[in-house]
Amino acid sequence: MFVHPQFDPVAISLGPLAIRWYGLMYLAGFIAFLLMGRRRAAAQPWHGIPPQALDDLLFYGVLGVILGGRLGQVIFYEPVWYATHPLEIFAIWKGGMSFHGGFLGVLGAMALWARRTGRTFFQVTDFIAPLVPLGLLAGRIGNFINGELWGRVASADFPLSMIFPQSGDSLPRHPSPLYEATGEGLLLFILLWLYSARQRPRGAVSGLFLIGYGVFRSLAECFREPDAGIFGQSYLISMGQWLSLPMIAAGFYLLLRRR
Repeated sequence: MFVHPQFDPVAISLGPLAIRWYGLMYLAGFIAFLLMGRRRAAAQPWHGIPPQALDDLLFYGVLGVILGGRLGQVIFYEPVWYATHPLEIFAIWKGGMSFHGGFLGVLGAMALWARRTGRTFFQVTDFIAPLVPLGLLAGRIGNFINGELWGRVASADFPLSMIFPQSGDSLPRHPSPLYEATGEGLLLFILLWLYSARQRPRGAVSGLFLIGYGVFRSLAECFREPDAGIFGQSYLISMGQWLSLPMIAAGFYLLLRRR
């Protein structure tokens, strides 16, 4: 059994300026998007997205992630708390970003970018889908550094069990942020990168992303302490699983429709 290392959330302190690990993880995800995206654009010209368009595409994506992710956290997971602490909505450096909210924000940003550049929606989403898990991987590592999103209580004999002091108890728990980093981050990236190595029907890569993320997230939720969410705390079906179900359904629809 392990004990969470209790990392200092501040990576670099420059007087009044504090650079947090959580923000650096997001930065790492954005840099990975640029590097791998340029490689993908150069090797797969059928997407119709040249390497020089990546900076502009990332700018739109960053806005979608930040605005959508924060609003998703406020609406889906902590509406009551933020209603009584409205100024905390803007304190994104403290953490608290919903993937499903960020996902909707990115979809809106990509639709806008596609329209402004004369491309189709799925032309853009098929291109970025294999790159998104890199940001998820970095973000989940940021969650682990912050000691948040700890898992459900585990057996003390379980070799990966860990005590999270932030949970307010000394019970051994699953290190669920690391599970999510592995599943919806690393494994999903490998799956999508290999699947998209050759040209697929338009929308197929996006569909596989929806299915893959929804399944990996739903599995990880079995080991993660459920969030209260707008439906209250449920150990049967968590808020993350509720939000993943329509993603999985939409993914199957896209794959079957494209075939």
